[in-house]
Amino acid sequence: MEKNRLEAFSDGVLAIIITIMVLELKVPHGEELSALLPLWPVSLSYVLSFAYVGIYWNNHHHMMQASRRVSGSVLWSNLHLLFWLSLLPFTTGWMGENHFARWPTMLYGLNLMLCALAWYILQTRLVRLHGPDSLLARAIGPDKKGKSSPLFYLAGVIAACLDHAYVGLAFFVGAALLWLIPDRRMERVLMEQEAGERRP
Repeated sequence: MEKNRLEAFSDGVLAIIITIMVLELKVPHGEELSALLPLWPVSLSYVLSFAYVGIYWNNHHHMMQASRRVSGSVLWSNLHLLFWLSLLPFTTGWMGENHFARWPTMLYGLNLMLCALAWYILQTRLVRLHGPDSLLARAIGPDKKGKSSPLFYLAGVIAACLDHAYVGLAFFVGAALLWLIPDRRMERVLMEQEAGERRP
């Protein structure tokens, strides 16, 4: 099956998720800069979740560029990922509104873990569809970032459970920073393939 509709649908859902999150930022009643201070937990939560949605969109785009087709199981795996991502506005808002309290921060971390699990399932289904020697499989490689990220989320959930929510938040920020560092695996493999196709 063609992948175009999956990409278009995913892009639309991710755009809606970001829109819903930004609507949680309420305009303060006051004209002084000090009126913004009470909004810092909500704003920080929004920035972190915006970064995560951006990371997933970026990596989803690259993964689909390295894919040639999709299957029924890939479509359902993609919906599974979008389901957990669609809960980010709720867990983001609850965590921000409650100033990174124990249970909201734990739920946020659990949400991130489930997003990571859903991503792994989608990635695995695509590799299985295209084969272990495919362009996609070569581009993913050992996937050290993908395997280490859930450890950050788990550590963050445990820290929040022990009533150290800010330590847990630091783990979530650390995982995001890990992914914000440019990772050119996909681009490098795609460029190599394009160069090979141009050779006579």
